[in-house]
Amino acid sequence: MRKIILLIIVSICILFVSVFILPKFINPFNLDDTGSQIIFSIRLPRVIVSILMGSALGVSGAILQGLLRNPLADPYILGISSGATLMAAAGLIFGKIIFGLFTIPLLAFIGAISTGIAVGIMGYKGGGLLPERLLLAGIGIGFLFSSILMLLMSISADDPYGLIFIFAGFLLSIWRVKGLNALILGDEIAYSLGFSPFKERLILFISVGLMTASSVSLGGIVGFIGLLIPHIVRYFVGSDCRFLLPSSALAGGILLCMADTIGRTIMSPTEIPAGIITAIIGAPYFLYLLRRKEIMGV
Repeated sequence: MRKIILLIIVSICILFVSVFILPKFINPFNLDDTGSQIIFSIRLPRVIVSILMGSALGVSGAILQGLLRNPLADPYILGISSGATLMAAAGLIFGKIIFGLFTIPLLAFIGAISTGIAVGIMGYKGGGLLPERLLLAGIGIGFLFSSILMLLMSISADDPYGLIFIFAGFLLSIWRVKGLNALILGDEIAYSLGFSPFKERLILFISVGLMTASSVSLGGIVGFIGLLIPHIVRYFVGSDCRFLLPSSALAGGILLCMADTIGRTIMSPTEIPAGIITAIIGAPYFLYLLRRKEIMGV
């Protein structure tokens, strides 16, 4: 609990730095009209969105790694983010005429769930999900959808209705956290403890779809947070998902907020997308995990 409180304090500090200090200092105790407009119209909404996106991706990665018992599981690597983004982009093209204000996040959710099912089908062999097949299927689908996305428009970050999906997905995951702990021990143990592996996986997968969909509908694809954050957090708070999930939410928000702030500051006035910063950090770690776990037999 003390470590979670520490993460909350760090989150508040990062938020303060991102809103008032970087990329250009604005005195919070002497705000003029221009400063107030910059804070409340530009910086604060951007920081809040980045924190929520990072939180959603961090929790999604922790859930997927537990469900699949695969240290390489992550919405980005498994192609779930790409599927959600493709459907969200389709929603932007056709306009908010299907589900009204919720068109983009709902279509992103459909894309995330459909992609996850497709990857699962391709990764299934011999009565189980093989890590290497999941990995290759996710990467292949991710490349395919990214190529299609190049023909479409960029994701807009101006849809606040996706926030509802983040909270819904997070609440679902917290509700079934005991089931996730049981699944990590194996299906037989989960069954003996009174949990239905199929039911728990279904509910938790829906929670991942909701959070991933809302994340990409808010700010597009950001990779490697779901891979990196759970490993870092697990080192400090352990594998108990009662602590792992909220800690991953806080740490994911911290990382993406920091990445966005660095991207706005390091080459100001030119901005570097936060996804590039997270990729620079996460890609080497992915290769390290790939080698350490010998997932591809190298």
